[in-house]
Amino acid sequence: MNSNKLISFVQRAQAPTPPFFKKLRNIGLVLAATGGAIMANAADLPAVATTIAGYLTLAGSITGAISQLTITTTDDNPKTADEV
Repeated sequence: MNSNKLISFVQRAQAPTPPFFKKLRNIGLVLAATGGAIMANAADLPAVATTIAGYLTLAGSITGAISQLTITTTDDNPKTADEV
């Protein structure tokens, strides 16, 4: 049962992503990269800037991951998570 869930997860990650979520994924990647760049230069910045950079990195990573796992179904009956 556990290996079926892993295979299902991999198939879902490789499935086509809707155009809106592709744009959202790219925005998430930009946010994560911006946050990472700010955190890399943390020595010259105030603490509030590094805190905001951490939140940007977290938000961008989560947005990118969830957007990548969103799939398009072609039939009229959308599949549940157990059926994918």
